[in-house]
Amino acid sequence: MILELIERLFSRSGKNSGEDARRRLKLVIANDRSGLSPEMMEEMRREIVEVVSRYVEIDPGEMEFSLESDQRMTALIANLPVRRVRRTKAKSEAQES
Repeated sequence: MILELIERLFSRSGKNSGEDARRRLKLVIANDRSGLSPEMMEEMRREIVEVVSRYVEIDPGEMEFSLESDQRMTALIANLPVRRVRRTKAKSEAQES
């Protein structure tokens, strides 16, 4: 998660530097406003993936988590590409029951 954040902050995406700077600033502001530590964000990310994985098979290589903020609120955006829907709950859930 931290490496993804750093990569997003400093990657060159072909956009002009002004757009990159605005995007990085928005990300930093959203993170500050959320009050979530990187450790807490990573734990939340792990738990979200764990719960969603009980019901669908997701593509871990394509997952994206981000914070977006405007003047009134901060939102956690989770983009979890679904490979397929599970017909039954994942084994770890079935074992707990």
